[in-house]
Amino acid sequence: MPGPRDFQRSDRVGEQIQRELAELVRVEVKDPRVGMVTISGVEVSKDLAHARVYFTRLGGEEGGREAQQGLNSAAGFLRRALGSRIRMRSIPQLRFIYDDTPERGARMSSLISQALAEDRERHGDSDGEADPEGGGDPDGSGGPDVPEDR
Repeated sequence: MPGPRDFQRSDRVGEQIQRELAELVRVEVKDPRVGMVTISGVEVSKDLAHARVYFTRLGGEEGGREAQQGLNSAAGFLRRALGSRIRMRSIPQLRFIYDDTPERGARMSSLISQALAEDRERHGDSDGEADPEGGGDPDGSGGPDVPEDR
């Protein structure tokens, strides 16, 4: 019984569709809603009948949703154009999905930077090092604080 292959045919078809769609969207699509988009990934079903095309676009989520509408309305045109560029018996149905990962990543990075800045403000600029003057040890003994009447 043969083992699983590293690359399924659907993976190779998805990569080829991604390359061709990137060029087609850049050169052929004239819809003003689309603008400058980047095809970030294509997932093709095992039977090669459907493809989810993920794309990113600068300009926030609102611009991404408009671009998604424009790309989905051009899906038939793009599918026909793919048919002339890729040698396959049938070209998958295309469904475009806006990928907001870059915006979420930038927002997370901003939140982390903000939290670090607030932490530095609260705790000074000590960078987590021990206080050289022994401010955390009131009696200077280096041990735990224990009452002296024992």
